[in-house]
This record gives sequence, structure tokens and C-alpha cells, in this order.
Amino acid sequence: MASDLTYLTDLNTFCVNRMDAHSDHIHYRNEDEEGNGASGFYLCLDGEWDFIYCPDSREREEEFYREDFSGSKAEKIKIPSHVEMNGYGQIQYINTMYPWEGKEMLRPPMIPSVNPVSQYIRYFDLAACMENERIILRFEGVESAMYVYLNGEFVGYSEDSFTPSEFDITDKVRKKGNRLCVEVFRYSKASWLEDQDFFRFSGIFRPVYVYSVPSCHVEDMAVRGDYQRDGSGVFTLRLRFSYKDSFKGKLVWSLGDIASGEAVLDESVLSYASDEIRIENIKPYHYKTPHLYDLKITVYDDDGLVVEFIPYKIGFNHIEIENEMVMYNYHRLFICGVNRHEWNPSSGRVISVEDMRKDIELIRGCNCNSVRTCHYPDRVEWYSLCDDAGIYVMAETNLESHGSWQKMSAVEPSWNVPGDDPSWKAIVLDRAKSNYELLKNHTSIIFWSLGNESYCGENIKAMNEYFKNADPTRLVHYEGVFHYPEYKKCVSDVESQMYAPPQRIREYLEKDGSKPFIVCEYMHCMGNSLGGFREYDDLFDEYLSYAGGYIWDFIDQALYKKDEASGKYYLAYGGDFGEKRSDYEFSANGIVRADRVPKPAYEEVRAVYGNRIR
Repeated sequence: MASDLTYLTDLNTFCVNRMDAHSDHIHYRNEDEEGNGASGFYLCLDGEWDFIYCPDSREREEEFYREDFSGSKAEKIKIPSHVEMNGYGQIQYINTMYPWEGKEMLRPPMIPSVNPVSQYIRYFDLAACMENERIILRFEGVESAMYVYLNGEFVGYSEDSFTPSEFDITDKVRKKGNRLCVEVFRYSKASWLEDQDFFRFSGIFRPVYVYSVPSCHVEDMAVRGDYQRDGSGVFTLRLRFSYKDSFKGKLVWSLGDIASGEAVLDESVLSYASDEIRIENIKPYHYKTPHLYDLKITVYDDDGLVVEFIPYKIGFNHIEIENEMVMYNYHRLFICGVNRHEWNPSSGRVISVEDMRKDIELIRGCNCNSVRTCHYPDRVEWYSLCDDAGIYVMAETNLESHGSWQKMSAVEPSWNVPGDDPSWKAIVLDRAKSNYELLKNHTSIIFWSLGNESYCGENIKAMNEYFKNADPTRLVHYEGVFHYPEYKKCVSDVESQMYAPPQRIREYLEKDGSKPFIVCEYMHCMGNSLGGFREYDDLFDEYLSYAGGYIWDFIDQALYKKDEASGKYYLAYGGDFGEKRSDYEFSANGIVRADRVPKPAYEEVRAVYGNRIR
């Protein structure tokens, strides 16, 4: 079937045939000598794809997905990448406004009449070891809405640019000669919820792969290590299984050399839950000593052969609010944080693991102990790197609708989304669930954030209720309730404000003080800034319920651009790409430049934050 374009604006359809979100664990065929996974189930599809770009969806090749399509107009494009970084369409940086403002008068869930479309084609063969197994197709990130086809048949549809989408393609895939087609629309109703302060891009910008699952597979795992006041730890493990054929075997798991368990498996056993296991003299997880224990899960068949092996790292910690203080492992937490966009000046939000490792080094190097993933879930590798490094994470849901309630710098929420409109509830709850289910096992995550600058209302309240029910062991954060006081008691565990001067914080803590105070964005690091930073640090000494904050932000958003006269490349900001609607150099807010060279402000951060966490 050709793409059903009603999906793009239908509030009841934000995914079709997409699998449920699950934990980010990786499964292997066996264990190597070092105790790591070996012989994976995964086939990466990154690299060169055939590509057709159409500036207007009404003129696109509607049947490009058919196997008899000639493809004579196709060019080549590298995946992952942004379409605009390959010379198609318009690079644009814009902050609060929507990219179509000034061109068309639209209201949610309408989309621009001129909607650019990217069509991708990729051929692949299955590895021999995958041929008799269930096959899953996975996209890590596609902006903003995609229709997927395989071998001429419709597979599914998905929105939500920054969380993975998976489809079961077992009944459509071949051993050889598969033709995968993906049609990506730049604008959809999801665009109303993805109005983050960043460059506006589109396309397949994170990795793509297929993976297979064996006859017995751990579909989802939930693991928790809760640190106790007496120095012990409580460990729990929950697993959910799927089966392809009749299966008999067993499950064996171990947590280092301190805990273990096993169970008999067959198709009647759909889940496993360990008892609460108390472990004495546990080593707690902390910024200074991020101790992690090796969890190993192995599924054996009836002949004793390994069917699946899963390694994972887990730490023991405890976060709570006590006497209006944010407490971590039963001690007051000083949040010395920074907001971080994913960024590379050569490729935009397409970043490598090497980029992430450099960011970890720089973040720890200036004594930051916490990161807010503004304003969407990052690539999954980021959270494991934070686990290893001891960086506490505020894990933000992919939601920002800034331009729907703030117009011309005034708060004007007459048609804000998601607001109280029940039509948007399922969409934002799905985004919350995707964020939680994917990342729930990462020890570094201490806050779930409901999103950014999306005002408030019943749908934001419902997101909070979801997180509190799904995970009572972590705190929930949301700043937008500041504009909607009626919801202050039922949306966020902390009082969160942006750019509040120290005196306003004092006034809150002295007159109200019913919740700990976090400045989720402060010290807007643009130009020669960060003056007065130490005044915020002084608040730690004045008020026990002041928990700290997150600098805006870590890295400049700027792109390399070639100067035609000299032939040299320079860092270009908003407005340097011929876009008619732009917020110009407002994207330059980092304590490091886009090329990751520290600015003078970086040294100020190192000195002030070092006063708290040395």
C-alpha cells in the first residue's frame, strides 16, 4: 500500500505495527573468555543507501517502495545523517518558534502544505546464522515521521524522532535480496511536540540495523539495586520471555559472585521475578566511586547449549527527598550540572561514541556531576557511558512545545499542546513510556523529566502519574508547572525554575520551601558570560533545600561552513545558511565550542563546581 498520509495528522495514529518499547540490553550467542558477549545477533545497515529527495510531498514518487520501481532518479546518501547536511532542503536554526511560522497560519495538528520527503532504499542479505530466527528491524532515530516497507510490503509507521522504533519483519524478510524502503516526512503532528531549541533537521540520523532472536529470548529485563542505610543492598530482577518454537531449557543468572538464581523454562513460562535479595556490605554507586556489578543472564536449551547470553552492569544507589532535601545514598546531593545537546560541528546531531567519550571527559574535567539530556532521549550508548563515569542523569522525555504557548515572548496558552486536550494524551504517554522502558536499568539515572517548556495541564499530569507508578525509586522533574501553579503538587517532585536569580530562589525557599529547588537551566553561557556564578554556589550554604542546577549549556551548536573566498572552514551559527527565519547566534551557549575546545567559562565552572564535589 502507498503511504496513508492521514497518519501524519491523525491524533489517534502515532505508530502502526511498532513493537512495544523494552530495555536496551544486548543479547549474544555466547560468552567469551573475558565474560563479555560474543557472536552477536545483529546486522548493521548503516552506510550508503539509495536516496530520492522531494521538496514537496505532493510531487514525490508514491510507488518507490514497489520492487519493480526503476530507481533511476536515486542518488546516494550516507546513513546515519541529516538530509540537510547532505545539501538537500534548508538548514535552519530556530529557538521557540515553529519553522513554518511567517509562512502559513497553522494550528495543531495541522502540518505545512509544502512538506519535504526523503525516500531511502537499502538492499541487504541475512547472515546465515539468522536465517531460521525471528527478525526485528530497528531504527534508533528518525526525524520526524516514517513509513517502512520491505520487499514491496508495508511494514509500519512511527513518529517520535529520538526514541527507537522496532518492527517484526519475520514474515516479510528473505534470506537474500531484501529491499528495505523508508519514506521520511519532515513534518508531522509530532513536529508540534519537538520544538526544541536547536537546528531543525530531518531524516534517518541514528543507526539502523536488523537483529534476530533465538527460540527463547529475553524480550525485556528490569533490574534494580537499592542501597540501604545499613550499608547493605537489595537486588531485584524481572525478565519477560518470548518463544519461537517449542522450547525446554533453563535460565541461570549471577551478579558477580554475590548473588545468583536459576529457573526452568518452557513456553508456559512467560516471565521470571527473583525474590528481593539482600546483600551485605555492598559498594554503593557514587560520582566519585561509580562501582558497578556484572550481571550475567544465560539461557540454555535442554541439551545444555547456550541459546542466549546477556551481560549488563548495575550499581546500588538510593535517591529520595527527605526534609525538603534531595538525598543521594542518605546524604544531601549537590547537583553541579550541565544541559547537553548531542552535537558535532561536521554532522549536527549525528554523533559518534568517540564524541560521547570526549564529552564525558570534558564534563568530568570541569567537575560537573550531573547531565540533563535536553530535551530528548540521547543515543542509548550515552547512558552506559554515564553509568561507567558516575555522572548522574536527568533523563528527559522527547517533548517540547514552546511555540504553542509562548508567543512574542508572552505567555499565551490559548492553543498550547499537549495541554488539557485528551486527544494528545496517548501520544505523550507513549513518549514517556518509551523513555522509561528503554532506559530503566541505568544506575546513573536519578530523575525522569517530563519534557521541557511545554506549559502544563492534565496530559503533563498524566505523564507524572505514569512515571510515579512505573518507577517509585526515582524522582520526577518538570519545570513548566511554574507557569501553572494549580499543578505544583501533582506534577514534579521538585520546584524547578529557569534562570531564576539568586534572590528569587531565596524568596521561594524562605516563603514556601515545600520542595527542594532546582534551577534546571541557569547561567546562560552565551558570549562573555557566567559572571556571578559563585552567587548560586553560595545558596548551598544558605539553604539545605537548594539542590543546585544545570548550566545552559554544554556545547555550542555551530556547523562547519566553507568560506568560498579563502577555502577555509569556520564555525557558522544560525542565520549563516540563508534561512529567512532564524534566532542567529543564540545557539552559541556552550561552556565548550562546537569543536569541543573549552571556553574561558569552562575554567570558571571547574573552579566553582570543584568547591562542592572535590
